[in-house]
Amino acid sequence: MAAPLLHTRLPGDASAPASAVKSLGASGTGISDMLALENDFFNSPPRKTVRFGGTVTEVLLKYKKGETSDFELLKNQLSDPDIKRLPWLNRSKTVVEEYLAFLGNLVSAQTVFLRPCLSMIASHFVPPRVIIKEGDVDVSDSDDEDENLPANFDTCHRALQIIARYVPSTPWFLMPILVEKFPFVRKSERTLECYVHNLLRISVYFPTLRHEILELIIEKLLKLDVNASRQDIEDAEETAAQTCVGTDSTEGLFNMDEDEETERETVAGPERPDQMVHPVAERLDILLSLLLSYIKDVCYVDGKIDNNKTKDLYRDLINIFDKLLLPTHASCHVQFFMFYLCSFKLGFAEAFLEHLWKKLQDPNNPAIIRQAAGNYIGSFLARAKFIPLITVKSCLDLLVNWLHMYLNNQDSGTKAFCDVALHGPFYAACQAVFYTFVFRHKQLLSGNLKEGLRYLQGLNFERIVMSQLNPLKICLPSVVNFFAAITNKYQLVFCYTIIERNNRQMLPVIRNTAGGDSVQTCTNPLDTFFPFDPCVLKRSKKFIDPVYQIWEDMSAEELQEFKKPIKKETVEDEDDDFLKGEVAQNDTVIGITPSSFDTHFQSPSSSVGSPPVLYMPDQSL
Repeated sequence: MAAPLLHTRLPGDASAPASAVKSLGASGTGISDMLALENDFFNSPPRKTVRFGGTVTEVLLKYKKGETSDFELLKNQLSDPDIKRLPWLNRSKTVVEEYLAFLGNLVSAQTVFLRPCLSMIASHFVPPRVIIKEGDVDVSDSDDEDENLPANFDTCHRALQIIARYVPSTPWFLMPILVEKFPFVRKSERTLECYVHNLLRISVYFPTLRHEILELIIEKLLKLDVNASRQDIEDAEETAAQTCVGTDSTEGLFNMDEDEETERETVAGPERPDQMVHPVAERLDILLSLLLSYIKDVCYVDGKIDNNKTKDLYRDLINIFDKLLLPTHASCHVQFFMFYLCSFKLGFAEAFLEHLWKKLQDPNNPAIIRQAAGNYIGSFLARAKFIPLITVKSCLDLLVNWLHMYLNNQDSGTKAFCDVALHGPFYAACQAVFYTFVFRHKQLLSGNLKEGLRYLQGLNFERIVMSQLNPLKICLPSVVNFFAAITNKYQLVFCYTIIERNNRQMLPVIRNTAGGDSVQTCTNPLDTFFPFDPCVLKRSKKFIDPVYQIWEDMSAEELQEFKKPIKKETVEDEDDDFLKGEVAQNDTVIGITPSSFDTHFQSPSSSVGSPPVLYMPDQSL
């Protein structure tokens, strides 16, 4: 076993002046001064020894005579990680202050020690682990709920700032260490929360690191997000609710195990109503709510928004959005940080829309990025309660005019036919228009109905719908059906003839699986998702709900207005309905078999937010 590194008793426990350590690292300067401190420091009990034998005094005497080998060994010994593993955080104030001074003097004298010191400090950004062993087996491994944890974090941040005062390049060396030390996303919620909280604190006093820190956090959030779909989260919550009800019904019959009772209370959540049942969703919710709180704290000063700070933060976040969020398909919740930031002031919402619009119309961007921009535009216009009607109209004008220009260019070309691979951005823009219209049609027609109808007629939906590119065939059936019903009611465009023709032309996809052949109809060829569908994370939705437009289910009277008696086709073979993906529900409404993405539009009792999947054909067919 190696000898002790430095048999040191820290000040407050009879330790050394920090200036002595600083002089020690200097390459020859201050050696005589250190020797003069012999009676005060080096000879104080216990004597300072080095791993290879002798005392520090003897090493310095040899160094003064020109023998440098032992001195070099001593310097290398100081770089040993053990010296930075001293239990200094939970010591007396005198010990802590002297240790902080020691760190500052150490890195200023020898910057080679900078990285190990920064790594040591970063390792204290998570709660210590408490491991209980029986023999060689770990029987318990959990976070230490230390009451002094917040104070310890404060001390660690002080240490970073002290080191940065001596070494101005500290932030440049710190960032790779923070990336390396980031806990695995499957670690406990408490560990992740503490680390992210401390990263956000660092971004305040090291503003040059803010962009990189936010990018690191959002990247980790995204990894959690793609592993917790909205449907999985809702299913877990529903299952837990049913289990809780079932348990309550038998309460008193088998209530003999206190542990089971405690577990039931945890799942039911009377004490923690904000807790998510899905474990990944719980981590995601905690971290996302932390990020949203940080955004608000940065942007608001004394209850008022600070435009300059908000602009700076917006620039950082929009760059991260372009790099991480826009290319990621079907993320459910992380993108709400942009939604929340844009709700602070209309100018930021308009800047976000303009940014997306440039992405959509730029032919130099990959088609997948342009389609994603279209998805974001439609979802943002539909769901953002803080966007006024005049902005919605301006965006509709831009989108519709671009669609007409696109059709002008295609009419005389050889590619004027329905093809997602060729015209993906066009279909994404069409769906953004249809989706926005479905959500905003009441506002567009409120007040002066005649003026609202004149505006909508000026958009010339008919030309878009009747074009050879046939957007009704590509867009999601749920969106198409509501768009058709509403435009039919106000006689803006008649879509049902085209919808029926598309349904007859829809070819099934036959897949051979272990369970036998299965027949599926592709109802989402555009591979669409709506990024601002309802947030189901309990903590985070408290930030979002006040500025979020939920889907208002139609009343019975409104549905009756849309329903038309239909002339259903005579079906000779029962398999025909299955091949077309249609299931007859009643005489007036036919349901369309939803794809995995269509479920986002269903409006079950467990989810508020999206129109149900309805197919309401025209009476005239």
